[in-house]
Amino acid sequence: MFDTNQIIVPHLWYDKEANEAAEFYTAIFPDSKITNVTTIHDTPSGDSDIVSFELWGQKFTAISGGPFFKINPSISFMVNFDPSREKAASEMIDEVWNKLSEGGTVLMPLDKYPFSERYGWIQDKFGLSWQLILTNPEGEERPAIIPSLLFVGDQCGKAEEAIDFYLSVFKNAKQGLLFRYPKGMEPDKEGTIMFADFSLENHWFTAMDSAHKHNFGFNEAISFMVYCNNQEEIDDYWGKLSAVPEAEQCGWLKDQFGVSWQIVPREMDEMMRKGTPEQMDRVTKAFLKMKKFDLAELRKAYKG
Repeated sequence: MFDTNQIIVPHLWYDKEANEAAEFYTAIFPDSKITNVTTIHDTPSGDSDIVSFELWGQKFTAISGGPFFKINPSISFMVNFDPSREKAASEMIDEVWNKLSEGGTVLMPLDKYPFSERYGWIQDKFGLSWQLILTNPEGEERPAIIPSLLFVGDQCGKAEEAIDFYLSVFKNAKQGLLFRYPKGMEPDKEGTIMFADFSLENHWFTAMDSAHKHNFGFNEAISFMVYCNNQEEIDDYWGKLSAVPEAEQCGWLKDQFGVSWQIVPREMDEMMRKGTPEQMDRVTKAFLKMKKFDLAELRKAYKG
C-alpha cells in the first residue's frame, strides 16, 4: 500500500515542462494522479510551477525551474512488473514501454537478458530514464517504482560505500539484495556492485557501478526531498549529508558522492498548499535567502 507519510520523495527538475511531464507520466502508469500544482513567484528563474503527483502509488515532485540542470541516466527509475501482483504483467510492460518510447531513446532494447525474461532501458522525450523489468515473483516483494543510482566515472566503484553511508544516515534503513561483478566482466572490476538494493525510511533504492564510458554523472536535475518534522531532524540530516558547501542553497545540498538532497520541513508543504498568495510570497522570499532551512524563520514569514 502507498504510504501517505512517504518521507523521501524524488524531485525532478525541468526547464518549463513539469506540468506536461507529470501529465504524460500519470497517463501511462496505473494508480497515478496529479495531486497539486503550486506556482511560486520571483524565483531566480521567474515564476516556477511545482507539481506534485503520484505514479503507481509513489509520490513525486517536479518543478519548472529554468534551464539550469538537465536530467540524465545517472539516476533512473526501475519499474517492477511483478506477475504475482499484476496478472497481465508481461502485456503491461510492453504497453508502458511503447508509451514511454514515444519521442524517446532506447538505451537497452526491451528483450530477454540473463537477469530477466524481459527488460529494457529507455530515456523518454523529457530526458528521464526508466528501466522496465519483468520481476521474478519468488523473491521478497518490492514497490513498483524504485529510484536507481548508477555510479559512473570517478564515482564508479563507490556504490557499496554509498549504500553503507546512506544506511548510517537514515534511522530506519536496511540492506536488500547485493550482487557483485564476477571476474571477466571488464571494464567492470570484479567485486564491485553489479546490482544492489536498500531501503531508507521505507523507500527502496537500487544502486550499481558501471565502469563503461558514460558522458554523464549525478547532478541536481534529480534530487531526493527528505521531509522533516522539526528543526532537529533538519539539522541532523544536513550535518550528515552535506559535503559540498557551495552547493548549499534553499534547502538543497550535495553529498560526498554528488547526489543532491533537499532537506525540507513537512510544515512548509502545508504553508505552500494552504497559504494565501501573500503568505506564500513571504515564505518564498524567506527561503530563497536560506541555505539550510530555519523553521522558526519560515513560520515567522508565514505569520507575517
